[in-house]
Amino acid sequence: MTARRNAFTLIELLVVIAIIALLMSILMPSLQRVRKQARAVACLSNLKQWSYIWHMYTEDSNGKFNTGGTAGGDAANDWLVLLMPYYQDRGALTLCPSATRPMIIPGDFATRAWSWDRQGWSNLKQKETIDTGSYGENEWICDRNAAEYWRNRNTIKDAAAVPLFFDCGYVDVYPNATAAPPQIEGDPTGLNEWILVCMNRHSGYVNYLFADLSLRKVGLKELWTFKWTRTFNTSNAWTKAGAVRHEDWPPWMRGLKDY
Repeated sequence: MTARRNAFTLIELLVVIAIIALLMSILMPSLQRVRKQARAVACLSNLKQWSYIWHMYTEDSNGKFNTGGTAGGDAANDWLVLLMPYYQDRGALTLCPSATRPMIIPGDFATRAWSWDRQGWSNLKQKETIDTGSYGENEWICDRNAAEYWRNRNTIKDAAAVPLFFDCGYVDVYPNATAAPPQIEGDPTGLNEWILVCMNRHSGYVNYLFADLSLRKVGLKELWTFKWTRTFNTSNAWTKAGAVRHEDWPPWMRGLKDY
């Protein structure tokens, strides 16, 4: 009488391992997409908190935005300083979950977080000497006495088309309608500020809070269609109204959605 066998053979074990490996190879891309989507949703949640912060700040300042820059000493009028009383106890709101990598560590530009030294500033709460973040302000939204600037939230027309606060490679940015998109994502050699916002952080999109305090994901090619300044030409060469062609875009952007 043949004895009953209760163990796997080597061949059976190898077959099981092969099946598990095959299933993992099928599931991993889906899991990666789910993780990316979760980070993008968390980023939008952060910006929702920032909509409350900007609302409180502008309400307390009669609708006026910060003046920005270093007038008064050491970036005293930048959003990081003036809005700190509204956000410093709310957790890590300055970081997009998809961009937490310190800039000193090599990696994709879109995953990079900026650093900002605030050591020794007497008007700041000294919790640490370095702030890190991956959001920035439209620097054309500032209470400055020049025609280009959006100075007061209460007087902006079509505020849903005016970017306020968003995924960014630095604390602020000055987009220019005549400047082209970066030929290589994150390439600083062109001295073009679009590199700070035109980056593939959320699978072809970035997240934006607008001056009416609405928020949504934005396609990278859509960036040129917004009213960044009071005088920004929204029919510039990088829009449909300006007759942009598919081949005009840098190779890394050609597969992205058109607007």
